[in-house]
Amino acid sequence: MPDLSASQGVDGDTAAPNGRALATSLNVAVPHSARMWNHWLGGKDNFPADRAAAQRVVEVFPEIIEIARSSRRLLDRVVSHLTGELGIRQFLDVGTGLPTEDNTHEVAQRIAPESRIVYVDNDPLVLVHARALLVGTPEGVTSYVDADVRDPEEILRAAHEVLDFDKPVALVLFGVMANVIDDDEAYGIVRKLVEAVPSGSYLALNDGTASPARAEAIRANEHTGNTPYRARTPEEVARFFDGLELLKPGIVSTPLWRPGRRARGKALDSYCGLARIP
Repeated sequence: MPDLSASQGVDGDTAAPNGRALATSLNVAVPHSARMWNHWLGGKDNFPADRAAAQRVVEVFPEIIEIARSSRRLLDRVVSHLTGELGIRQFLDVGTGLPTEDNTHEVAQRIAPESRIVYVDNDPLVLVHARALLVGTPEGVTSYVDADVRDPEEILRAAHEVLDFDKPVALVLFGVMANVIDDDEAYGIVRKLVEAVPSGSYLALNDGTASPARAEAIRANEHTGNTPYRARTPEEVARFFDGLELLKPGIVSTPLWRPGRRARGKALDSYCGLARIP
């Protein structure tokens, strides 16, 4: 559930915050959704406030750990399909979160080393790690934009510096749109991004869906200062794909999207889809 809200900077052209700059920009007393997500994935890039908030969620919604891990496996499958079967060589990944294993650029560039990837997020800690770890192949490009998902114009302006918008682009929106709680704003953001890329591009979107247990978990963290979260129904998630050409199997629970031989269990409280932009 990465949250995004900040200003912009691209790849090595802008220095990462460090020392005093990082200390002033990073409020470790307030949990951050990207760092909570990192904790659920078993990562170490989080602080006591993040771990405490993450544990409160687990107590009322234990499925969140498997959702986080299932979403990571889905990213691998989706990017592999986009690169290998569909021939996509450009990715705009909004809501990157903290780097772990098999990030978008690693999956894409294993298949096509010339792939170009632009990551977008806003947590200062994500920015520090992105500079250090999101390093791609010499043949391709891996860049980072420090920006707010609620400012698609700025995201697109920065992405134009790296990606060729005359060629197809894969928009990857994993676990981010639920941080935009207003429905009209959320659908409008996705529409602007979709309208900016050429025909033959793709939208890959994955988000947590509504259930009583998730609603209780959201309420449990409302007082911490963490970003509000809007868990939508599967039908509401499907609206993000209006007017696009959904690929099989359509809008399904995250572990059920083309699981292959490594399929893992039942449907989870998280839904996704991949669609071609006509």
